[in-house]
This record gives sequence, C-alpha cells and structure tokens, in this order.
Amino acid sequence: MGARLRLMSANLWKGGADADALAELVVRLDVDVVAVQEVGPDQAHALNEVLPHGSLGPGPCKDGTGIAMRRPGHVHPVEMPYRRARSTLLHPDEWPGLAHPIQVTAMHLMAPQLMRPRPSFSWRPQQLRALERHLGQSPNGQRVVLGDFNATPLWPAYRRMAAQFTDAAVAVAETRNVAPQRTWGPWSGSPRLLRIDHAFVSGMGVEAFEVVHVPGSDHSAIVIDVAAE
Repeated sequence: MGARLRLMSANLWKGGADADALAELVVRLDVDVVAVQEVGPDQAHALNEVLPHGSLGPGPCKDGTGIAMRRPGHVHPVEMPYRRARSTLLHPDEWPGLAHPIQVTAMHLMAPQLMRPRPSFSWRPQQLRALERHLGQSPNGQRVVLGDFNATPLWPAYRRMAAQFTDAAVAVAETRNVAPQRTWGPWSGSPRLLRIDHAFVSGMGVEAFEVVHVPGSDHSAIVIDVAAE
C-alpha cells in the first residue's frame, strides 16, 4: 500500500497573512509539506515552529519563497529570471512509507502585469523554460509542482503545464462532477475570482484537493493529498 502525502501551497500576500492562523491551519490539516510565496519573517518563524525542516527565504514585497516540511529534505534553488523556484526530493530513507523518491517543486510565476517594461517582457517565458528544464531532469519519477502560477486555465502557462501533468484540482473535481474552485480575489476576504494557484502531479494518484481560507491573504491556499507508490 502506498503512503498518503499532504501538501499545501499558499501565497501570503507580501507577508500580510496572519502568521499564527497560518501555523494553526497547517497543524489542523496535518500538512506534510508547505510551499509558500510572498512569505515574510513572521510567517517563516511560525511555519518553522510546526514544520521544522526545509528552507524558507522570507523577503521584501513579493520576493519571499520557500518550502517547509515535517521531515528532512534538502531544498535547492531552481535558477530563473526575476525569482527562483525551489525544489526538494522526499527520500524514502527520511519519509517512511515512500517506496520511491518524490520531487516537489514550488513555483511563483511572474505576474503578467509586471511584464510591460523590457527586459521583463521576456522573463515569464524564460521562467517557464527554466522550470521545464528542471523537470526534464527526472521525467519518469513521481513529481508534484505547485504554487502561484499567475495563470488561469485559459493562459498559455497553464496549458503548457497541463499538457505534461495532471491538474490535481481538475482530477478531483471531475470525480465529484463540480467545477474547480477559484483561489484569488483582489483583497483578503473578497470573493475568489480567478483560479491561478495550481498543483500539477505526475507518476502518482490524487486522492483529495481542497481550497482553504488563509486569514489576511488575497489568495486561498490549495491542499492536495497524493497517493505515493
């Protein structure tokens, strides 16, 4: 029998999300791995208290990213323009129940409205190409790519990922005969207008997917359960 792994991705709105509420959410949902975008120092500290492994790089404005984990795993940067992605390998030696390693990559794609002046016009496509090169290094393994892609299903960035991976939200929504939930609104507590936060999976099954409120953030978090072989 394979192991269940629960992952979360949350954009924390330039460090504005409630740090204590975020940590409480992680504990209540029994999350194993969290990918964060726009993380600030207070949120990084709160996450480290409940998920002591990984690497969180809080930064100013929208630059902070990271991965926090229940168990050990080396987190390394994936170099690309504007901001790095981060990736880790969950190894069976450190993660009981796994038969094979699982690669987890956390992504924060540049927002389209930031692309107007050159050279930033080309940065978003370059980020995608860098991500694809990184993922191409282990094309046959078990992989999860999650984060804020700043792309709805209508955008090319989403379509490029969905052509290679399973969209976890879609996979679960189809079993329930419902539409995937939206994840972003213009302010904290606003109705969610767009689905731009995604989890893409390859080489394993998706058992559950949900969208959950993060107090103080303009994004809802996404939580995914995967069935690792």
